[in-house]
Amino acid sequence: MTSAPLAGRLDGLLFFPVTAYGPDGALDVDAFRAHVRAGIEDGAAAVFACCGTGEFHALTPEEFRTCVAAAVEEAAGRVPVVAGAGYGTALAVQYARAAEDAGADGLLAMPPYLVAADQRGLLRHYTELAAATSLDVIVYQRDNAVFTPAAVVELARVPGVIGLKDGHGDLGLMQRIISAVRSELPPGHPFLYFNGLPTAELTGLAYRGIGVTLYSSAVFCFAPDIALAFHRALNTGDDDTVNRLLDGFYAPLVALRGLGRGYAVSLVKAGVRLRGLDVGEVRPPLSEPDPAHVEALAELIERGRALIGAPGGGGRA
Repeated sequence: MTSAPLAGRLDGLLFFPVTAYGPDGALDVDAFRAHVRAGIEDGAAAVFACCGTGEFHALTPEEFRTCVAAAVEEAAGRVPVVAGAGYGTALAVQYARAAEDAGADGLLAMPPYLVAADQRGLLRHYTELAAATSLDVIVYQRDNAVFTPAAVVELARVPGVIGLKDGHGDLGLMQRIISAVRSELPPGHPFLYFNGLPTAELTGLAYRGIGVTLYSSAVFCFAPDIALAFHRALNTGDDDTVNRLLDGFYAPLVALRGLGRGYAVSLVKAGVRLRGLDVGEVRPPLSEPDPAHVEALAELIERGRALIGAPGGGGRA
């Protein structure tokens, strides 16, 4: 783990690797290492290990620790490694400490398991989680963990909480959150915002409009050339390229993703296999995508590559 603050190192495309399993369903650490290593070599700015795309929900504590440690070893300080942490407060603290022991640079704190808590309870949960380790914490807003602007102001004041990843998608709420934090905290107080919606590129222009430029890219897992081309275009204001990729690749991808439950994970994993690395199937309760949908994904990837003028198929896994 590097001593540099995490907030200053998250500047680029954020890579959320899938977790690899062998034919018997057991963790395949070698394949996971290869996937992480390729992502870093392809230009990822950070590795978010064992998060949503990485099936955090399906991992045992021992598997979690093994994967985070493997990601840290593959990163070797070149990019930061952020690990997922979730469930109730006691378990989230255990996962956070395991991540710290494994050498992670930070945590992505996912919503508490199942319960619908009020703002006071959510603040207590994330405050206790942040206090449990020395790691910087990014809070993931979605589902049963959606915050008022006033609550995010309080979150931003919690030592160790450095940002909010938005998977809720209410841009009006996000603008009010950003305004509240900007108004209530001292100028220059470091607090980051991330677009955390599935296939975040689809809403990239909208989030950029309110000043949110960081986002997680599932596409980077299986088509890093397309993901990087889009990211470069978005951040340089090349809206012609952005719109070409939105219309010809990302919008159809979102439509394809909507054809099955759990496709935000299982279809991504299928895409990694299409690229040549056998990362296995998803674990229950998720299930594999329809073969016809995997074929459609392969065709869509080729279309995306044509849109950026890249050669078709193949490449490093």
